[in-house]
Amino acid sequence: MGKISVVINTYNAEKHLQRVLDSVNGFDEILICDMESTDSTLTIAKKNNCKIVIFPNNGYLSAEPARTFAIQSASNPWVLVVDADELITESLRKYLYNYIEKRDCAQGLFIPRLNKFMEKNLKCAYPDYQLRFFIKEGTEWPPYVHTFPKVNGRLEKLPKDNMELAMIHLANDSIHSIMEKDNRYSDNDVDKKANKKYGMGALLYRPFWRFFKCYVLESGWRDGIRGLIYAGLKGVYQFELVAKHIEKRLT
Repeated sequence: MGKISVVINTYNAEKHLQRVLDSVNGFDEILICDMESTDSTLTIAKKNNCKIVIFPNNGYLSAEPARTFAIQSASNPWVLVVDADELITESLRKYLYNYIEKRDCAQGLFIPRLNKFMEKNLKCAYPDYQLRFFIKEGTEWPPYVHTFPKVNGRLEKLPKDNMELAMIHLANDSIHSIMEKDNRYSDNDVDKKANKKYGMGALLYRPFWRFFKCYVLESGWRDGIRGLIYAGLKGVYQFELVAKHIEKRLT
């Protein structure tokens, strides 16, 4: 049977880490790639006999700069990347092991993810596919937020209708924490999209389109007031991102 390494990037991740490690203890290897945590993250990792590697923090705003290093530090040919606030179900674990035994299996799998907002799962944020399972050989992850790894081979998506195969996102961010993250992430997005030439039209179009997509096309209205607020925050992020691009160009 093929072997799978679970790779978890961490920085001050003590809040959910033990639950996350409990959910992945059936895999062949659990690797923690830590970015110089100052809380009990490494104590928890050592207690659970995880393989630990350290990636210098250097003031990075996200885990993406450390992703490729973490993946290539794994010992096994298949890698499942799990964030330090995500749970893996037993059904998903069994599915992945059965999948890699298929003669014609793809080299990468998009996995659906359940997300919470204001204490409830968001219908409009599902399936939120994440490319998290793939072959180690040749895989690289761009060092920017909101990117997927570049996998050397064919990609497939897990069926979204079976929620037992979805990753469970434990984070239940407040509006305050979402806006704080968006401020950090948009700084990184500006670097990622440095070649873009946004103008006044983009300041109007991109926020409206992102709101419309989330609230109408992705059925955010089904989530009631939560869906309306969530869609509004998605639009605000786009306005912030475009405004920062313009600011950088004009100053």
